[in-house]
Amino acid sequence: MSDVPSIEPTPGEPPRPKRRLRYPGKNPRRFEEKYKEHRPEAFPETIEKVMASGKTPAGTHRPILLDEVLEVLAVQPGDVVVDCTLGYGGHARELLGLIRPGGRLIGLDVDPLEQPKTTERLRAAGFGPEIFTPVRRNFAGLPQVLAEQQLDGADAVLADLGVSSMQIDDPARGFSFKADGPLDLRLNPLRVPSAAQLLATLPADRLALLFGENADEPHAELLAGELVKARDRRPLDRTQTLATEIRDILAKHRLSAGKEADNDCIRRVFQALRIAVNDEFGALDTLLRGLPYCLKPGGRACILTFHSGEDRRVKKAFQSGVRQGLYSAASDEVVRPSREEVHGNPRSASAKLRWVVRSDRS
Repeated sequence: MSDVPSIEPTPGEPPRPKRRLRYPGKNPRRFEEKYKEHRPEAFPETIEKVMASGKTPAGTHRPILLDEVLEVLAVQPGDVVVDCTLGYGGHARELLGLIRPGGRLIGLDVDPLEQPKTTERLRAAGFGPEIFTPVRRNFAGLPQVLAEQQLDGADAVLADLGVSSMQIDDPARGFSFKADGPLDLRLNPLRVPSAAQLLATLPADRLALLFGENADEPHAELLAGELVKARDRRPLDRTQTLATEIRDILAKHRLSAGKEADNDCIRRVFQALRIAVNDEFGALDTLLRGLPYCLKPGGRACILTFHSGEDRRVKKAFQSGVRQGLYSAASDEVVRPSREEVHGNPRSASAKLRWVVRSDRS
């Protein structure tokens, strides 16, 4: 198969090939240039090469702790499963294969850009509407979704929190400062406000609280105050503009500890803004309150978290559920990725998995 991207011909003219995308250097660097990685079905050798190097192909996502999730949920043919964070569909695809015949998987996702792509991939893999139902909804609405689907509960529930690689890698989504893009950070681009709008309006004390509570940023008050001053000089509406401003603040106050330490600070600020614009903690708290009542007796749930704020909430909710008798068992310790998985997929390094089992009482 040719590796030349196809284009629509001018009306009335015969189809003609488009020249291969040109880029400086030996390999493509920009997200838009990596057209082979965006088409894994057409260029499997490229995908294998990228994955072998410990990277995630652009526009894709590698399911984290996949074997551990499947072991914990222990789904069987005929089970009803909810994937609260459908994403690229890696976990869902494996779960769908295990619940045949007679099973059903409900896949929730708020991202209007990625959900249709994942639905198309799963349909192409042979999972029709009789077994797979995509729903554009935040997982905070899980009880309502089950009611709408006329289901009295689920045998298994999975929630893989955080952001998917295809969202992180796309500069237009604004999740990373590695490439310049709009400071957006919304999982659902139709939701308001964006991170840029939030940063432009919050007073310094609210920003400091946000940086501290959402990301445990040690310089929360200083950064908040300085960023409020900076936004009066120029708009902080681009990812690299904000990153540069943070580096300048750290240098000005002699807090810079080298490039990597400064980048960690920038990541915490981005994380704090992302959690705020998507109300991630609020949605998680709502899910955790309703989760016991969404599971059938003996049903199992597991949640993957990627930072301490999420993990604390999950841990406390699961412990409280055990004390109340809602859960018959819960994980004593977090399950972490193996050394081999982290080597093959560095983005899995911060993942933590906790699980619970619904008590048998109705």
